[in-house]
Amino acid sequence: MLLNINNTPYETDARTLAELAQERKLPPAGVAVAVSNKLVPRAGWSDFALADGQQITILKAFSGG
Repeated sequence: MLLNINNTPYETDARTLAELAQERKLPPAGVAVAVSNKLVPRAGWSDFALADGQQITILKAFSGG
């Protein structure tokens, strides 16, 4: 399926947000994910089914300023 992640097309076979996070090697903490501008809590990633064409935003926390 084709997703749009941070405004970049991304082809994946992931079926859930948890599978996508694993595929993208997201760290276990310090990451927030929004689908269609709605934040999805990490506890719900394994139940959140992905659909072709979804807009996904991945935000990673970092220190500094």
